[in-house]
Amino acid sequence: MALTVSLCCTRPQGVFVAGYGQSGGNEILQLLPPPPMREVVTKSLFPEREFKVECGGFSSRPIYSLKCVPGHIGDAEVAHPLGENVIKPVSAIPAENGHPWARIATTAARAQWVLHGSTLDSVHITEVEARKNISILLSFPAARSSEELSGLAFLDCNTLLLCCAKGQLYLGDIRQPQAPLDPVSVPWALGDERWCMGVRQAAAGSASSSQPIACLSNRGHLTLTDVRKPSEPLASVKCSVPSPSSNAEFLCVSWAPALEGCVAISGFDGTVHVYDTRSWDSSASAAEPTFVHKGHMFGEEDSNGDPPLVTAHTWHPQKPRTLLSAASDGSLSIWDWVQPRGTCG
Repeated sequence: MALTVSLCCTRPQGVFVAGYGQSGGNEILQLLPPPPMREVVTKSLFPEREFKVECGGFSSRPIYSLKCVPGHIGDAEVAHPLGENVIKPVSAIPAENGHPWARIATTAARAQWVLHGSTLDSVHITEVEARKNISILLSFPAARSSEELSGLAFLDCNTLLLCCAKGQLYLGDIRQPQAPLDPVSVPWALGDERWCMGVRQAAAGSASSSQPIACLSNRGHLTLTDVRKPSEPLASVKCSVPSPSSNAEFLCVSWAPALEGCVAISGFDGTVHVYDTRSWDSSASAAEPTFVHKGHMFGEEDSNGDPPLVTAHTWHPQKPRTLLSAASDGSLSIWDWVQPRGTCG
């Protein structure tokens, strides 16, 4: 079984989790974190350390990822809480081109819009409340149109950023859907590495041009760039990972929303690495993490004797040094770290 994790945008103290595995019953839950994560407490010991289930349900389909939009939660299948303790599916957006699941992204600027797609030629926007497809008809070179997507994001209400599994980046504008989109010339898109991306979301009222991009490969290469000049890396480093990721679908890189220059990566083993990128420049080559969360390493081994693999992580939107992480053994951790002098923050 694998577990995905997401924080609810509209209720920061709530956590949604979902899993997928070999069986047909895939569970989705809304959890309430333990008191230390919900409120300010002065005690040094906390008797309550467990998550509590607020509501939940089952899906006949595997749930590969979660994104929150106001009043809704879902993957390619959209669901929301009905009643006091039941989550039921309300509609489905079918996948295209035979792919089992689509990458998804949401934006507060267009509260009901979901950006989704599995390949370059299957990118769509759906307005979930009206269940209406917003046709954008992005135009790509024919030779690249069927390339697999590893990530996509709204930079603002009109600008999209797409990342292919091979590392190419595409910038699109829904106001000019017929303009041909050629890949940004990125020198890191080489060889047989698989890539994912993380975009730091701009603060309310700021321009999308201030958003940094982090691209992570399954061999631990991490490249930072700026949306204004994505073809010119600000820094390229080799992260301190034990070995290449054996399952690139679990690669995850994310920017801390409340810490300047702080990035977390996972998907290589049972750990989550946190890096402070503020001192990196174009001459950087290797990087050591500021902090390594090893809690999942001590979980139950799989049938091959391997420790659990971290399948997803996400930052708490208000608590600067707090992350949630999920692993292949179904475990869910919420953790933070003491700030060493001179590091993130």
